[in-house]
Amino acid sequence: MITKINNKNWMRCFMVGVSLLLSFSPLLLTSCVDNDDDVPMSRYSAEKMTAAEFLSDNQERVSSFISILQRSGYYAMLSTYGNYTVFAPNNEAIDKYMASNNYKSIEDIPEAVCDTLSRTHIIKTKAWFTTEISEGSLGMNMAETFITLSINTDAENNNAVVHFANKVARMVEYDDSVSNGVVHIVNNIIPRTSDKLPDVIAADSTATIFTQALFLTGMADSLMAYIDNDYPEWGADKASQDSAYTWNLSLKCKAEGADPIQWVQKRYFKFTAFVEPDSVYKKHGINNIDELIAHAKKVYDAVYPTDAGKYDNDLRNRKNPLNRFISYHLIDRILPYDEVIMRKDCLKHWDQDLCDPEEFYETMSPGTIMRFCYPNEKLYINRKGLKGNAEIEGIRVLKPSESGLSIQDCPNGIYHYIDDILEYSTEVRDEVLNCRIRFDSTVLSPDFFNSDRPLYDENHLRGYRLDYIKNWKVMGEKAVIGLHGEGPWWQHYKSNGITVSGIFDLTIKLPPVPSGTYEIRTGYTANPERGVVQFYLNNVPCGIPADLRIMGNDPSIGWVADVTAETAEARNANKAIDKAMHNRGYMKGMDCYWQGAAKENALRNLVNNLRYVLTTQYLDENETYYLRCRQVLKDPTCYWSFDYLELCPKSVYGSPEGEDTH
Repeated sequence: MITKINNKNWMRCFMVGVSLLLSFSPLLLTSCVDNDDDVPMSRYSAEKMTAAEFLSDNQERVSSFISILQRSGYYAMLSTYGNYTVFAPNNEAIDKYMASNNYKSIEDIPEAVCDTLSRTHIIKTKAWFTTEISEGSLGMNMAETFITLSINTDAENNNAVVHFANKVARMVEYDDSVSNGVVHIVNNIIPRTSDKLPDVIAADSTATIFTQALFLTGMADSLMAYIDNDYPEWGADKASQDSAYTWNLSLKCKAEGADPIQWVQKRYFKFTAFVEPDSVYKKHGINNIDELIAHAKKVYDAVYPTDAGKYDNDLRNRKNPLNRFISYHLIDRILPYDEVIMRKDCLKHWDQDLCDPEEFYETMSPGTIMRFCYPNEKLYINRKGLKGNAEIEGIRVLKPSESGLSIQDCPNGIYHYIDDILEYSTEVRDEVLNCRIRFDSTVLSPDFFNSDRPLYDENHLRGYRLDYIKNWKVMGEKAVIGLHGEGPWWQHYKSNGITVSGIFDLTIKLPPVPSGTYEIRTGYTANPERGVVQFYLNNVPCGIPADLRIMGNDPSIGWVADVTAETAEARNANKAIDKAMHNRGYMKGMDCYWQGAAKENALRNLVNNLRYVLTTQYLDENETYYLRCRQVLKDPTCYWSFDYLELCPKSVYGSPEGEDTH
């Protein structure tokens, strides 16, 4: 089984149609689950049995679901090659469903309903075993809604672990591996709603105060979008019609007829809300909407004193305190519980003894961001500290199993309960966010999260239409934007990144940060096939063009491997190396994340993993800043492997003890 693919060779395939990947691709395409070495031990041995055959062999338990699959046409699909996760409701589950909907028999269920039921219970992109994930999202089903796994214990059976799909469908049998995926038998229909996120929140009887505020401020209206109807359809001749893609697709490399570039077929708008239940407000003496309005005014008048009192009577004004309060709870992308920081299968590459895994997101309250971290397998917002040692505790996001039985996701989003009042306070602005702010490149547009997400096939790139990437303006001859998957072999932070290819001229809107002086950097992997990029901040050049082809050990950069001895002399030597590199405008990668399985392969130890210092400048939280990135070389096969962006405040990079290496 392949455990490492050189990203240089992969991208050569992407750019010029010649790659070592071609020689490996048959294995990559055929070893998903039909190799017993690649799947967990299961309760049912089905080495040569497809999912359809497994269901047929268990007629006494799932015959009703088989009938639904057959009526909708999906039974035949489960007989073919693929990579499916099937949640098969047992006959008792189907009987309960029919009784609650007044269907006397399977034949009474309309074909359209059978189609929806079938798609709701099948994930087409990956075989998900319970051994691969504890709690969190298993990805989108064929009905384009998320299936979330939660875990509880059965007190009547020696506290045995019990798995649930979307909280109510208990997996009475699970991890039955089949040749084309895995089958889990459940005792209830997996619930699904077609409601939009505001209405799903409004249906939650435990969150009435938040719901009132959401609708009074008009922010509910901002959460109603779903599908971009202006997004052009892909036709059979689309590649020849669209000059932005013709060049790249003509040079595609194929493996057994499969195009490794997966173009986004639909564009979605999705959202995440972090919701305080009424019980949280009541702990703070807030029992109704008027008391929440008073609380919001107290907080946001302190944060924005020049606006105090000006907008109190206009709840829909974006500078109104309650509007700011609610908006700060909202993010314009879908973030399942276990994907807020990164996918859990990549967390094993993070050294949590050095620092907590974290990520930052812009919120729907203008000029604000949230800091998320994941210490001790718990998700927090605006926490400052390491593991259990928090200087500022922050707000904990509750796991699915801690959040009752309400449906919390829908086609255009998801909401999570939080355990305390979330607000953009002066403490958050001045202390929590007084840190090195590192944005993964995929965070810089919600379209990398919302459209055809998540990207489970780690051996492909996902291609995006240039005019449909929010916060990105892409121009240039033969320019292509691609997101690569989350395979552990990538020499990238969080094992993914954005490839920007062609003779591109790209402008990215930067997320807001608290006012102050910042050193702005970009993380990337160097490679002879990259390119030379001129960076600008608000159209002011950031020094000379950066040659991304040069490896770190070139004298112009000065990368030297760390001295590994645990002595003061070694630490001083490493600091001297870092200082010399920084004087040249470069830094090593971070030491908290490593490539593959070996901790020794921390990105800091890889000569091609670098940070480039763009500029140092005062940033005003009330202003908008744009990073322009222009390919200087006239070679369309060159590209930029964009890993992350850092905005590091002077209090960190200029501290007396020096910036840490994390």
